[in-house]
Amino acid sequence: MGFLELMEVASMPVIQVLLISALGALMATEYFSNLLSPDTRKALNKIVFLVFTPSLVFSSFAKSVSLEDMISWWFMPVNVGLTFLIGGIIGWILVKLLKPNLKVEGLIIAACSSGNMGNLPIVIIPAICDEKGGPFGARDVCRNNALSYASFSMALGGVFIWTYTFQVIRSRSMKFKAVEAAKILKVPNRDLDANEETHLLKDKDSENTIEEPPSTYIGDTENQIVRIVDHDQFNAPNKGTGSFWHRMVEVVSHLVAELVSPPVIATFFGFLFGAVGWLRNIIVGDNAPLHVIQDTLQLLGNGTIPCITLLLGGNLTQGLKSSSVKPLTLISIIIARLFVLPVIGFFIVREAAKLGLLPVDPLFQYVLVMQYAMPPAMNISTMAQLFDVGNEECSVILLWTYSAAAIALTTWSTFLLWALS
Repeated sequence: MGFLELMEVASMPVIQVLLISALGALMATEYFSNLLSPDTRKALNKIVFLVFTPSLVFSSFAKSVSLEDMISWWFMPVNVGLTFLIGGIIGWILVKLLKPNLKVEGLIIAACSSGNMGNLPIVIIPAICDEKGGPFGARDVCRNNALSYASFSMALGGVFIWTYTFQVIRSRSMKFKAVEAAKILKVPNRDLDANEETHLLKDKDSENTIEEPPSTYIGDTENQIVRIVDHDQFNAPNKGTGSFWHRMVEVVSHLVAELVSPPVIATFFGFLFGAVGWLRNIIVGDNAPLHVIQDTLQLLGNGTIPCITLLLGGNLTQGLKSSSVKPLTLISIIIARLFVLPVIGFFIVREAAKLGLLPVDPLFQYVLVMQYAMPPAMNISTMAQLFDVGNEECSVILLWTYSAAAIALTTWSTFLLWALS
């Protein structure tokens, strides 16, 4: 397989994303009568979150993954978890070093940790099998395995994205909104506004009043929020064990709320129908009595990728004008996501193969390493839109990382084909 042919295969999906994003950007301008206005984008994001994404995850998982496959592919969930863990650590280090705007912190961590485990692998990996002279065996067998690996990867990525990444974006968004609200509630400077009359009134009133404790508001806005929260938490009637259990209940309630999000629920039921044979035979296959349900979910799921990509381009129209993302931040994210993380992932997968933890299929190892090399998940844009924080910044980050991914994915594909052949 020549370098130019591989470049064409690896870059086509990214080019498609860029073209659809450009269409979304045009649809958000006056030339298309503002078809993707801010209100329209918010409504469409909710549809993607509640309908399209769950349908895509369930239909792909129930159709392509069986119980035997999941048992033999046990290392893939571990590998996906490692991509999020290591990427999250790298993103946290970048936040500490770069000290960006508060509303960009969550986007940096999410972009470094959350790779595109769905639509890009489904397009890129089977396309590799179509090329002659590849190291992955017969075309038909390779393509079927590639679709199964990519579907499993997409389902696993959905679980981590809508739990870990969702929590990262939500927590940073809430923190940013709290800080912005605190800026509005600035305490007036009493020394500048005071006069002789007010000082006399204060002295007179102080004789009949009890002195109040110092205010928790201080110069640093972020510390104001932290102190307010701590005051509410630790000055509750029940202290000690009571406050500990109160915090534990809050943590568990947040976790449960994340685990019952529509995409995660769809992943669970997709796993159930894919693993249990008689359930799978009810809806999967041309002879299944309820195959119309699977066909309907596939039809709905097909709208996920175009809608997310159009929304990405629609948000980009404002991001190019008012984004506060610095060039150093963009370069750092690109290097961390598309170079540092894949290098670490390559050595992890190679050592796992030496220890006999992976199947013999070289395509499986190829998929594992490529999970580290994927650009950030486009669902990050959906989450930013849902919380209405960092929409433009997110669009710019995704634009530049996907532009760089056209070269990075080609380079990593070439290297892996050489290493695994």
